[in-house]
Amino acid sequence: MKKVEYSIIINATPEKVWDVITGKGSYELWTAPFAEGSTAQTDWKKGSKAIFSDGKGNGMVSEIAESIPGKFLSIHHLGEVKDGVEDTTTYEGEQWGDALENYTLKVVNSNQTLWLVEMDMNEDYLEYMNSTWPLALQKAKELAEK
Repeated sequence: MKKVEYSIIINATPEKVWDVITGKGSYELWTAPFAEGSTAQTDWKKGSKAIFSDGKGNGMVSEIAESIPGKFLSIHHLGEVKDGVEDTTTYEGEQWGDALENYTLKVVNSNQTLWLVEMDMNEDYLEYMNSTWPLALQKAKELAEK
C-alpha cells in the first residue's frame, strides 16, 4: 500500500463541505467520476458499517472508524463487494484490508475550507485514483459553492 494525498480549497464552510461529502444526493454527484451510480449505504457514524457501491453491486465494504462532523472522517476499508457479495478474506479482498481513507476539513478563513484526503492506496489503482480524485474534488467544490 502506498499513502497518497489529494486536496482542494473550497469557498464554503466546513459544515457545508461535510454536508456535500456525506449528503444523500450530493454524495452520488461528487463520486460520479469514480463510477456513475455510486452510492454510500451508511449513517456516517463512528463504528457504523459502510457499503460503497458503483450501482452495479461492486465496491467496498468498510467501517466508519471516526466521524467528527465538519472536521474529520476516517473510513476503514475492510474488503471488496463483488456482485453484491462482501469479500474480506480472499486475495483481492485482503488487498484492501486495513486501508484507511481519511478526510480532514480545515478552516482557511471565514468562508474557505481545505479538504485534505489521505489514503492508503493499492498501487494497482494509483494511476486511476490520481486522475479521478481531482475530478471528484472539483465536483464537490462546485456543489459546496452553490
